[in-house]
Amino acid sequence: MFSKIAKTAYPPSKTAMMVWDGKCGFCKFWITNWQSKTNKKLIYKTYQEVSELYPDIPLKEFKKASRLIETNGEIFSGPNSAYRSFLYFEKPNYKWHRWYSNYKWFQLLSDKAYNFIAKHRGFMFNITKIFFGKNPCALKPYWFLILIFGFSIIYLLTTYL
Repeated sequence: MFSKIAKTAYPPSKTAMMVWDGKCGFCKFWITNWQSKTNKKLIYKTYQEVSELYPDIPLKEFKKASRLIETNGEIFSGPNSAYRSFLYFEKPNYKWHRWYSNYKWFQLLSDKAYNFIAKHRGFMFNITKIFFGKNPCALKPYWFLILIFGFSIIYLLTTYL
């Protein structure tokens, strides 16, 4: 389980920064997608590049979860770093961060899901490519087709068996 770190004494000076694991294919896929939507309103750096700039954040914590570090030093960890990054999109999406901040059940569910994904990154990366395609800048809704196919199979099996 990742730790939620509230603040750093070494915030980025001009632009908030998303810090992520540069060796994770799943992470790279989604970071690439988000970069195309934030249009330089958010800086993306791997923890391998910047962890030494944050001596008050243990390296093991950078390895466990992404961190969004605001210019005031406030840190958002794990799923909340992702939800917070949505505020920097060209078309900001506030609901996910608001839900995470206001609903304990949503926070627990998000944290559990994030930990599951973090422990199964390779598998989840493969699932991501199956459901969304291989190009993170042009997501394809293959998941919809897969669901229709799955429901069709279930319907046929229950109808004719």
